[in-house]
Amino acid sequence: MLEIIQQTTAKFAELAWGPWLLALLLGGGLYFLIRSKFTPFRYIRHAIDLIRGKYDDPSHPGHISHYSAFSSAMAGTIGMGNIAGVALAISLFGPGTIFWMWVTAIVGMATKFFTCSLAVMYRGKDDAGELQGGPMYVIREGLPKSFHWLAYLFAIVGMIGCLPALQSNQLIQIFRDLVFIESGMLSAGGDPFVFNFIGGTVLAIVTAAVIFGGLTRIARTATILVPGMALLYIVAILVALALNANEVPAALSLIVKDAFTGEAAAGGAILSMIIYGVRRGAYSNEAGMGTESLVHGAAKTNEPIREGLVAMVGPIVDTLIVCTATALIILVAGNWQSEAAEGVTLTANAFSILLGPIGTIIIFLCVLCFATTTIFTYSFYGSQCASFLFGTKSQKAYRYIFVGSIIIMSVISIESAVNLIDGCFALMAIPTMTSAIWLAPKVLAEAKGYWQRLAEAA
Repeated sequence: MLEIIQQTTAKFAELAWGPWLLALLLGGGLYFLIRSKFTPFRYIRHAIDLIRGKYDDPSHPGHISHYSAFSSAMAGTIGMGNIAGVALAISLFGPGTIFWMWVTAIVGMATKFFTCSLAVMYRGKDDAGELQGGPMYVIREGLPKSFHWLAYLFAIVGMIGCLPALQSNQLIQIFRDLVFIESGMLSAGGDPFVFNFIGGTVLAIVTAAVIFGGLTRIARTATILVPGMALLYIVAILVALALNANEVPAALSLIVKDAFTGEAAAGGAILSMIIYGVRRGAYSNEAGMGTESLVHGAAKTNEPIREGLVAMVGPIVDTLIVCTATALIILVAGNWQSEAAEGVTLTANAFSILLGPIGTIIIFLCVLCFATTTIFTYSFYGSQCASFLFGTKSQKAYRYIFVGSIIIMSVISIESAVNLIDGCFALMAIPTMTSAIWLAPKVLAEAKGYWQRLAEAA
């Protein structure tokens, strides 16, 4: 049964992630960069001021502050994609994939600026009369009726794509490999099914305790946990790299060189390496996928461009900093070519090689934090999709399904988990990027007015 699931999900991801999607994401991002004339990038400092709360106004429409929206979005992006996803990319297709993750992040900054500005510009009301944001509302409020089917496509696929497949799978894996097998309580060669099932059940119970509190509780949890754990993760990697500083230039050189040769990729398949790098980058920073605008659309603001600027910072932190840090520690440790470990275990072993037992403890704590906060955020994303399709009363039923899926995702293979989510994210990109490209002139007009108001207030 598990083998059939793996084969089916692999075919699904392969069909969804064709070269055409590469063109949509990278080509769309380049279009946003060129149309905006790189203007948003000059306002990164202003974006940081927004995140710090300098322009917050509790009277503005929305549900959460800029900082809470940013933290919640980061809780969704800084997670297994940065730790397990990077390790998978390197082990399967070589270090060159990281370069293409960088490219995805750079164009993704422009993509997020447009999609998240639109999420506030075209907020719509749900059946309870509450303002909501996200691609389905952007499509419903901003596109002609003949394109409204795209909103339903996003919501249907989003309910599946936002299930916590990779997070549940890899969190249970690190518990099994680093705690129970290392301590001798489990045999390394034993069947992990029973352990994964029990671990998934415990994780499901913990998740239920948080997600039934809604976005406010999720945002509060993310605001407390994510910044501290992200800082701990980066500091630990900086220490490891400082102790092995002579190896860092070679690692960076390998990433760039392999990006254009594909020497480390299976069979030297450069196109496959590029596609997989973009897949991992898109999953990591969510630019163009639409999930990020679900939470940014809930920000308290009457200036849509502000939230676009806040969202734009995400790929910098998530991919250019955190993913690069993970890649460097794996490459410097050198274990990616010599061991069979995959995903989060490969990254954990790299921490252990460079930092010893303290490295194992740090990676364990960070995975525990990142995986759980991502699960909490994804429950909100999926609930919003269910609410759009079936009304707000369906959110509770979806959360029960979400919690139950944690157990299923804990027992399937990592390949099945990754392929399922990758395929769904690819389909979610179609309505998100289509609506953003269509409405880009509206964002540019709104941005022009905002830059003028900002200059006048200075």
